[in-house]
Amino acid sequence: MPVCLIVKGKFADLALRRLPMLDELDRRILEILAANARVSLKELALEAGLSSPSVAERLRKLEERGVINGFTVSVNPARLGYPLQAVVRVRPMPGMLHIVERLIQETPEIVECDKITGDDCFIAKMLVRDMGELDTILDRIAEKAQTNTSIVKSTPVKRRLPPLI
Repeated sequence: MPVCLIVKGKFADLALRRLPMLDELDRRILEILAANARVSLKELALEAGLSSPSVAERLRKLEERGVINGFTVSVNPARLGYPLQAVVRVRPMPGMLHIVERLIQETPEIVECDKITGDDCFIAKMLVRDMGELDTILDRIAEKAQTNTSIVKSTPVKRRLPPLI
C-alpha cells in the first residue's frame, strides 16, 4: 500500500511532488539492504517474499527515482590507522567562506561535512591518526576560520535509515 501524506496549504503540491512513494515491499527491501548491502539478489528476493526479477525491477526503480543513491562499504577507521575521530564546527572569517569550503573539501581527513545554519557555517567529521595530525589540520583551517573541536568518545547511534513510515 502506498504511503499517504495529507498536507494542506500553499506547500501541499510541493510536498506531494517530493514524497517518494514507497509501498511495504519497497520499505522491506530498503530495510534488508540497510542491514546488509552485500545481500545477494536471490537472498534479498527470498527475504522480501518476491521473485528475483521483481526485486531487480524494484531496485532499478528505486535507483532511478533517487531513493537509492548507491551501495557502499562500511570500514573500521581504527583498523585503517585512524583511531581518533573529531567533530569540528567551523566559522569562516569574513570573506573566507568559499576559501574555507574549498579547504575543507581538499582535506582528506575530513570524511564528512555539512553546511549548517547558526553561528557556524560548517560541521565536519574528521578521522586522524593522532593529536599531532589533528593540530596540524586545525592550524591550517585556523588561518581562515574559527574552529571548535570535540573528540568523539563513542557512537551510540551509527548512521541509519530514517523511519520509512
